[in-house]
Amino acid sequence: MKENSKNRVTVQDRTEPLQNNIPSVTAILLTALILVFSCAFFLSEKRTFSESENRYLSSFPEFSFEDLKDGTYTEEIQTYLADHFPLRDLFMGLKAETEIALGKREINGIYIADDGYLIEAYKKPKNTDKIVGNFKKFYEAVDREKVSVSLMLVPTASVIYRDKLPAFAQERDQMAERETIYERSGLPRADCYEALMAAKDQQQLYYRTDHHWTSYGAYEAYRAYCGQAGIEPLTLDSFEKKEVTHDFKGTIYSKLNDGQIGADTITIFENPSNQLTVFYTDTDQTTDSLYNFDYLEKKDKYSMFLDNIHPLIEITNETADSQRELVLIKDSYANAMVPFLVNHFKKVYVFDTRYYKQGPSSFIKDHPQVTDVLLLYNMNTIDTDLGIGGIY
Repeated sequence: MKENSKNRVTVQDRTEPLQNNIPSVTAILLTALILVFSCAFFLSEKRTFSESENRYLSSFPEFSFEDLKDGTYTEEIQTYLADHFPLRDLFMGLKAETEIALGKREINGIYIADDGYLIEAYKKPKNTDKIVGNFKKFYEAVDREKVSVSLMLVPTASVIYRDKLPAFAQERDQMAERETIYERSGLPRADCYEALMAAKDQQQLYYRTDHHWTSYGAYEAYRAYCGQAGIEPLTLDSFEKKEVTHDFKGTIYSKLNDGQIGADTITIFENPSNQLTVFYTDTDQTTDSLYNFDYLEKKDKYSMFLDNIHPLIEITNETADSQRELVLIKDSYANAMVPFLVNHFKKVYVFDTRYYKQGPSSFIKDHPQVTDVLLLYNMNTIDTDLGIGGIY
């Protein structure tokens, strides 16, 4: 008997309906995911600050036809959506872990360097002329016959630890930019490059997960400044050493948020002979310590140095080895150097000119007892430091 071809059912016939349904199932799943994340985005509470990234998140932009026309509004919308995307921290960490596992040594401008270091690539500067001009104006506004002025431009880890970077790293010439600022500004230099290079294999001079230098790096720079200022520096043995945390994950870690990356130790040095009075002028608070250890319970542990950000801090040391008074105009790098500087100045005035609006040059004129001025900025953030516009 012949088989009836009309009743024959092949394997291909049975699988065709399933294959035809695959696209629709995929579409349904994708649609569901989009709806879930959209609902999560609109219903979730919008944070103003990211603890893990240690930065303020963007707010929803105000609409204007001008911003819409030039594309600014859509860019700000995109930034807002990216900053408040649900589970942002989780996805950032998964992305970084995947890329590192695949062997990538550079992620979003951060080099995965040897010995566990995360080192930011040096970015091409855009504001050199403005920086030089502001330094010149400040120098011209100060009575240089009465006050000794010095400028310290701190090289970053990408210079001092160049040998730890991947072989393909194309670092821009940070040292040439430093030299340009030094020469064109005309300020006397208190250069710490040679001191840092000489000590780079003896101590950990920069944090592995943060852009700041460690207390050891700050100490080497302090010794370099003392040599320029005619001061006899104290040895490290003169200080009490304390490791205050072994769980510091800094600003560079926050840009990757990879939980597999190790943490740093923060070490501080205190001179038990000092009798300090630390006055924060903006909060009207007085303490006898250069550290706020409450920050050790937070993500931003480096802010324990000088209690993070203040426009002006007045530090008096009754046991200083001179009657000299120092004005320190600085970025956050200098916070770790202050514990060494206070040993040699009866008073240290610490300015953060992003927030101090009266101008340090006017302050110096009104305080004739000031004998020394140190401007200290690191090359990683100097190009975008808004405070330099208010130093005079």
